[in-house]
Amino acid sequence: MSFWKQWKPTGAMPARAPNKLVLLAAIGGFLAIAMLALIVQSTNAPLILGSFGATCVIVFGLPDTPFAQPRNVILGHFLSSLIGLLFLSLFGAHWWSMALAVSVAIAVMMLTRTVHPPAGSNPVIIMLAQPGWGFLLMPTLLGAVGIVLVALVYNNYPKGRQYPKYW
Repeated sequence: MSFWKQWKPTGAMPARAPNKLVLLAAIGGFLAIAMLALIVQSTNAPLILGSFGATCVIVFGLPDTPFAQPRNVILGHFLSSLIGLLFLSLFGAHWWSMALAVSVAIAVMMLTRTVHPPAGSNPVIIMLAQPGWGFLLMPTLLGAVGIVLVALVYNNYPKGRQYPKYW
């Protein structure tokens, strides 16, 4: 098969989610980010991480997927940020250290069965912002735990839904 023929779609476009699920996902994302933002506003504690918006898309829009499970959200963010901080400390912020940190984060998440795609951007964020080691606790760990806590309550509110699927 030629390289270009591989680009030809082989399947149908997925069905659109029902309006109720769209609304539930939007409200869940609003509640999670609003909670973190209100804590930031009240305490000046940095709990917001750019990748948390994408985390909300997965946790509230696709709560049954492996990427949305608490283990993946919390450990994926934690491990990716840890790797980003480690590479920043060892090598500094360079194009190659950023790329290497992302690649190692992907491999570690895959090996530990904690893949959470938004967390793959954490090493990039770290290389650009160049935070200290405290970044691992706040916003990374506490913010990820906060989103999961909202998801545990919110995703179990509609009748017939169960979140998480596994820990």
